[in-house]
Amino acid sequence: MPDPGPSPLQSSLPGAAARFGAHVLVTAQASGAEAAAGVLPVPPSPPVLPSGPAPFPATGAGPAVPQEGADTVRQAAPALERILRGPSGLGTESLHWGRREELPVPPEPKAAAPAAGNPIPGLYYHPVPEPDPARVEEVSRRIKRWAVDEVQAYPPEWEDQFDGFSVGRYMVACHPDAPTMDHLMLATRLMVAENVVDDVYCEDHGGSPVGLGGRLLLAHTALDPVHTTKEYAPAWEESLLSDAPRRSYRSAMEYFVQAATPSQADRFRHDMARLHMGYLAEAAWAETNYVPEVSEYLAMRQFNNFRPCPTITDTVGGYELPADLHAQPAMQRVIALAGNATTIANDLYSYTKELEARGKHLNLPVVIAEREGLSDKEAYLKAVEVHNDLMHEFEAASAELAVSCPDPRVLRFLRGVAVWVDGNHYWHMSNTYRYTLPDFW
Repeated sequence: MPDPGPSPLQSSLPGAAARFGAHVLVTAQASGAEAAAGVLPVPPSPPVLPSGPAPFPATGAGPAVPQEGADTVRQAAPALERILRGPSGLGTESLHWGRREELPVPPEPKAAAPAAGNPIPGLYYHPVPEPDPARVEEVSRRIKRWAVDEVQAYPPEWEDQFDGFSVGRYMVACHPDAPTMDHLMLATRLMVAENVVDDVYCEDHGGSPVGLGGRLLLAHTALDPVHTTKEYAPAWEESLLSDAPRRSYRSAMEYFVQAATPSQADRFRHDMARLHMGYLAEAAWAETNYVPEVSEYLAMRQFNNFRPCPTITDTVGGYELPADLHAQPAMQRVIALAGNATTIANDLYSYTKELEARGKHLNLPVVIAEREGLSDKEAYLKAVEVHNDLMHEFEAASAELAVSCPDPRVLRFLRGVAVWVDGNHYWHMSNTYRYTLPDFW
C-alpha cells in the first residue's frame, strides 16, 4: 500500500523551552545562529533489498532500510522539511535558530483533536492526536506477519494478547517523523522482541527470577554476537533459534543493523545491556523477598526501563545523532530522564494489572506504601508526584541542552525524544485492553 507519509509531529519540547526563559533563547539565537543555519537533508529513498534480513551479524553504515517483499514506500520530503524547521505559528518564532526563510513553507495542517483515552488524574502529560490510521493498520499487519511467520514469537493461544497490545498504534504514535514504513518497523520489531523476552523469561508466560541471568546473557548474544572459535561457533549460532525470545532478538537486530550505523547499533546494544542488568536486580530482590528503599527502586528503574526505545529515535527517523553528541553528559541526562519518567508512568498505568498477577510485583506505589508507611491511595498519589517531577526535570534538561548546543541534529533528536515520551503516554492512556485505573479519586 502507498505510504501515507509522516503524521504531524507533536512535542513537549517547545513548551519546555519557552518555560526555560525567552531571554536565554535570545542569547542562544545570537550565539548559535550561524552554526545552526543549515537544515539537515531528507535521507534518500532507500534501495529495494531482498526480502528478509541479511545473514547475522551484518552491519550497516547509513540510513538505508531493508524492504519487506515487494512493498514500496515513498519519502514525504515536504512533511520532513516542516518537521526539521520546527514549530510554526503564533508564539513560536523565538524557538528557531537561524531559520531558513528561503525554503517554501507549506500550509500548516489543521490541528488534530487530542486522542481519546483515560488519563490518570493529576498526571503531567501532553496530549497528542490520534496516530495515522493507515500507518497503524499497515504496521500492525507487518508486525503480526513477522511475529507469526518469521520468528514464531507466540503460540496461537496468545493471539488475543498480541492484538490487544496494539503495538502498531504504539509505534506510530511514538515515531510520527519516521519517513517510511520500513523505518517504523525497525522500532516495532525491537519493541515486540523486548516484550517477548520480558514475558517468557521474566513475567507473564512462565518467567521466573530463578536462573534468569543465564537466560538473559544467552539472549543478549543475539544482539551482541559471540566471537568464539570455529569449533564452538556452530553451537552458539544454533542456540539463537532455540526459543522465541532469542529468535525475536536475533531477527529484529538483523533488520536494525542493516539500517543503523555501527555507532547507532552499538549504542542500542549498550542500552539493552542496561535493561538486562535492571531485570537482574529486580529478580534478585524477588528471590530474597526484599522490598527496596524508594531510592533503590528508582535506581533500578533507571536501568529496567524504556531507555532503549527513545535512544533509537534518530535511526527510526532516518538520520544519525553523531556519537560525540549523543555521549554528552547533558544528552545522557535527557535520555535517562525520559526513560525514568515514562517507566514510572508504566508503573502507574499497570498498577491494578500487576496487583492481580501472581506473587508480589514491585512497582513504585507498592514500594512507597511499604517503605514510607502510607496507604495504597496515598502511595499511588505520591508516585504521581514523582512522575511529574521527573517530567519537569526532563523538559528543563532538554531545554537547557537545546540552548547550550543548538546544533540542528541535537535539536531534532531532542524533539524526537520528547515526541516519544508523549506517544508512550498516549499508548498507556488509551490501551484499555491492558490497563484500568485504581479507584482512588
